[in-house]
Amino acid sequence: MKLNDKTYDTLKWIAMYLLPAAGTLYFALAGIWGLPYGEQVVGTITAIDTFLGVILGISTAQYNKANKTE
Repeated sequence: MKLNDKTYDTLKWIAMYLLPAAGTLYFALAGIWGLPYGEQVVGTITAIDTFLGVILGISTAQYNKANKTE
């Protein structure tokens, strides 16, 4: 699976910054304000973030392999 540069960069930004920040924010606010399902929401965000990390890792490995053989 190869991703174009723009898609890769966008997904990388989401995986590295947006999802961890959103999970942390919701978890903190859930504790302070008693928002529902704090652990479930953060668990879901973490699962999505892990999935994106794997997809990005596969894409990077394929990209590096293709460039090494050229």
